[in-house]
Amino acid sequence: MASFPPRVNEKEIVRSRTIGELLAPAAPFDKKCGRENWTVAFAPDGSYFAWSQGHRTVKLVPWSQCLQNFLLHGTKNVTNSSSLRLPRQNSDGGQKNKPREHIIDCGDIVWSLAFGSSVPEKQSRCVNIEWHRFRFGQDQLLLATGLNNGRIKIWDVYTGKLLLNLVDHTEVVRDLTFAPDGSLILVSASRDKTLRVWDLKDDGNMMKVLRGHQNWVYSCAFSPDSSMLCSVGASKAVFLWNMDKYTMIRKLEGRHHDVVACDFSPDGALLATASYDTRVYIWDPHNGDILMEFGHLFPPPTPIFAGGANDRWVRSVSFSHDGLHVASLADDKMVRFWRIDEDYPVQVAPLSNGLCCAFSTDGSVLAAGTHDGSVYFWATPRQVPSLQHLCRMSIRRVMPTQEVQELPIPSKLLEFLSYRI
Repeated sequence: MASFPPRVNEKEIVRSRTIGELLAPAAPFDKKCGRENWTVAFAPDGSYFAWSQGHRTVKLVPWSQCLQNFLLHGTKNVTNSSSLRLPRQNSDGGQKNKPREHIIDCGDIVWSLAFGSSVPEKQSRCVNIEWHRFRFGQDQLLLATGLNNGRIKIWDVYTGKLLLNLVDHTEVVRDLTFAPDGSLILVSASRDKTLRVWDLKDDGNMMKVLRGHQNWVYSCAFSPDSSMLCSVGASKAVFLWNMDKYTMIRKLEGRHHDVVACDFSPDGALLATASYDTRVYIWDPHNGDILMEFGHLFPPPTPIFAGGANDRWVRSVSFSHDGLHVASLADDKMVRFWRIDEDYPVQVAPLSNGLCCAFSTDGSVLAAGTHDGSVYFWATPRQVPSLQHLCRMSIRRVMPTQEVQELPIPSKLLEFLSYRI
């Protein structure tokens, strides 16, 4: 396993280029509402960016417009604008789908956000109900917001209107994630120690409660094929769930402190988790092995002092869409970009009071939210993936580790396909 070395030649680490920033407006002090930006999110089609500004509000901005503003208004270090690949927008020309800026008042502190888009052929799992209040079409884009009071509000992104108010959690809804397959299955993670599965195509019917966590659940993430869910939480918890049967597959062992964030690689072969034990672990979710370790404190703290210094707690982790890079955000005022085959960061960037991070839909930009409700953006490492890696990702999208290991091919190739070399 790789860990962060004690000293790295500064010339070897490149400082990531700043793209721009979105600053939260000044607001009167309010004891009931914090300014923390606990979550940032990009729409699956790249059309929108959303963040929780604090003070109960969520802001939705058209992402291409946001990038253009950064480039036009002379944000420092903005060069070679052609390197930012703008995602394609909806092209039907309809006014309904024309991206517009919205500010949404959610009525309570916002802890989590998630975009969801519909695929018509994905029917509701509740087959006995013939009538539904909502018929979500292919052009529908939804935003789910998880609130301090345990409620989940579902909004129409194009109009900013409230569609559904889901009430079942009894504590803070700490994270939300939609199934990537367009089924509009939503999973929520809460401080009430449960995960709840909602079917928005069945008007937000709660389908299942996933129990197993003995303490707060901090984060959850779907695998790219929507078949598996990872949930992480306090007391070193990392759970994997079968989302066809809604049963627990296994608990991953090896963390030394609360686990606060998780994300799958784009081919589903790897799982990244971030913890207050100052490390990011890269797992093989199909057999529970730890393949890599990215340390943020050297030497790493022993298990009895698992948290080390509090200024090294890792707050967030995100997998890049190239399958080669992982971003981590820690309390030591640094954002780090790691390669999955290197034992030290390939790029770094300064960030004070960071809380969350996410890659843009095309992977060219990383967004990070902070305690003051603002968002900062950096260009991500640019590297052309090798043909071998592209083939590996294609194979791993359809074949789990167990099936790979049964292939009649040389052992070195098996190790490469299993991300062990």
